[in-house]
Amino acid sequence: MQVFLWRNHSSLTEFILLGFSSDTKINCILFGVFLLLYLITLLGNGLIITLIRMDSRLHTPMYFFLSVLSILDMGYVTTTVPQMLVHLVCEKKTISYIGCVAQMYIFLMLGITESWLFAIMAYDRYVAICHPLRYKVIMSPLLRGSLVAFCGFWGISCALIYTVSAMILPYCGPNEINHFFCEVPAVLKLACADTSLNDRVDFILGFILLLVPLSLIIVVYVNIFAAILRIRSTQGWIKAFSTCASHITVVTMFSIPCMIMYMRPGSESSPEEDKKLALFYNVISAFLNPIIYSLCNKDVKRAFFKVVGCIKVSG
Repeated sequence: MQVFLWRNHSSLTEFILLGFSSDTKINCILFGVFLLLYLITLLGNGLIITLIRMDSRLHTPMYFFLSVLSILDMGYVTTTVPQMLVHLVCEKKTISYIGCVAQMYIFLMLGITESWLFAIMAYDRYVAICHPLRYKVIMSPLLRGSLVAFCGFWGISCALIYTVSAMILPYCGPNEINHFFCEVPAVLKLACADTSLNDRVDFILGFILLLVPLSLIIVVYVNIFAAILRIRSTQGWIKAFSTCASHITVVTMFSIPCMIMYMRPGSESSPEEDKKLALFYNVISAFLNPIIYSLCNKDVKRAFFKVVGCIKVSG
């Protein structure tokens, strides 16, 4: 029923995604690059999920949240990249109105969930470092499940608000979206109505969904670093810091581009800059996450070599 109401406000049945370039050679090169990134992203995140399930030493709260992050990243890139790859090699670059709505909603739902998950992962590190003896008691399976459900609730509800506020506007033409997928700021530029209210909604939601989790992360890490400074052993200090370094890197790569994209007025945005920002927090971030967590984590590397060794022995 909701989709029917949206369609009544729009005379368009499909959109054209302009993507990156109209040059065939450039698109072929981009196809190869993004296909490689996509496959490595799926392989890397899938490998982390597999290692966590197979190695009992990784059955801890930290790795539970890391596996959830990997699942979100795989869904996040799959929402946009396969269609982008098809459009890079095909002349027809259209997406249906309903398909655009679905892509926008799923992309936002996964992204918002991930934004709050980063705050939960920071809290997990705080408990592990500041209350190590009570860590597994505090971060019980019930609490872990509740925290992930909390993140999912924010993702589902706020993505709906974003999508409805954008797609309830009339779209009467042109239908060319200067982007590689249906992202809210790019789609709003085609609306046949004033979008200033949408800019305000985007800013308020951006504040709640990006700045609030980021502020919580900063507060948590101030307390973590204060606790680290009280550690007398150099080895303990290094170990505590290394468990936080990968998380801080991942949060920075994801949050800063998202804030630039969703918290600035639409009139100040540039289509080419928007594409680069979207690539960074959608494709590059999901690609780098498993690499960062693997390189900075001895437990993950140990589990990987253990699995590889078992495969060699059985072979």
